Amino acid sequence: MTATGSTLRSLDCRACCTSVDPDRVHGTCPTCGHTLFATYDLARLDGRAWLRAVAERPPTLWRYRELLPVRRTESIASLGEGMSPVIELGAVPEAPDLSVAVKDDGGLPTGSFKARGMAVAVSRARELGLRAVYVPSAGNAGVALAAYAARAGLRARVYLPERAPASAGAQCVIYGADLVRVPGTIREAGLAARAAEAGHGAFDLSTLREPYRAEGKKTMGLEIFEALHGEGRFPDAIVYPTGGGTGLVGMKKAFDELRALGLLDRSPRLYAVQPAGCAPVVRALKDGAPRVEPWADPHSVAPGLLVPAPFASERILEAVRATGGSGVTVSDRALVEAMRQLAGRHGISAAPEGAAPYAALGALRADGCLRPGERVLLYNTGTGLGHALPELVAAAGGGGSAGAVGPDGFEPPTDRL
Repeated sequence: MTATGSTLRSLDCRACCTSVDPDRVHGTCPTCGHTLFATYDLARLDGRAWLRAVAERPPTLWRYRELLPVRRTESIASLGEGMSPVIELGAVPEAPDLSVAVKDDGGLPTGSFKARGMAVAVSRARELGLRAVYVPSAGNAGVALAAYAARAGLRARVYLPERAPASAGAQCVIYGADLVRVPGTIREAGLAARAAEAGHGAFDLSTLREPYRAEGKKTMGLEIFEALHGEGRFPDAIVYPTGGGTGLVGMKKAFDELRALGLLDRSPRLYAVQPAGCAPVVRALKDGAPRVEPWADPHSVAPGLLVPAPFASERILEAVRATGGSGVTVSDRALVEAMRQLAGRHGISAAPEGAAPYAALGALRADGCLRPGERVLLYNTGTGLGHALPELVAAAGGGGSAGAVGPDGFEPPTDRL
């Protein structure tokens, strides 16, 4: 067996300070039920020497192996995930005095950022001896789980809301996963999944209900740092589409670890973008609430953002507030138009979820959240390939043409913080 060099030390709960053995199977905290987070023995690493070593490694997220939880290379189930490009947009018409770039995860295996979390979580599940896993999903996470479970030789079951795209269910089946359709949103899918799976031995890989998907999402922040930390290119702000919120938590964790290694002196401000029809995180940020309250009647053309009550919302809000960020909502029509503008202006394919940061850019600039001359990174979480624009336009109430929604064909967000 070949060691990865992982410095994983323990799994810790921030809510009650419980610490548990990372080499046993754990879901949530056994004391209070909150999220467990992987903690690393960073004192074992020389930050500068580690960064130089990372630069010589193959271009996958596993180049950061000392800060990932998998201990043996034989446990890794990889499809080449990670190291997605940062594409410079320069100034855009909605915010001409900003320098704007897009981190584009649309080209990752299975077409979205969900490959990051599932690659690490499934690899660790295999290492810990698990044989069956399941997840409730709006689409992309289920597809990613199905693919990585197939790669790792694990059995997988995916619970999809009925409103999730039919193509997502078809992909899960192609990868060999069992598929269960559930009425409602991902909240109902989660309740149904945990009720059906209780006592049957499969492990729950739901967002923030286990320790390791967040570690895969952490590589978003590690890659941003590695690509942009020199010559004044590091972003002042990151604008991120928010459903379950693991990406925000993961990026904040990455920046904290980089600071502990002496490699980073500040974290970018994090901005959460949600659709106006389902914005529990933005509402909680606006109200100064310690946690989200469930969103009544959630609706949006972006199924991945239809998370009316994200688990561990305290950690999501903490990540945004600790960096000095905030949140903004966008209309469905603005989401669809942002997809069109990213493709037509910049050649970038984005799903409605991944287009949300672009849709929010003008409002964040107008409100002064983003300041003249700043560098702003928009996170595209998934490809727009497979999305039919005319159908999305109709669903968003945009009439016959996406180009008819406002000046220059662009409708600004409906509300902001």
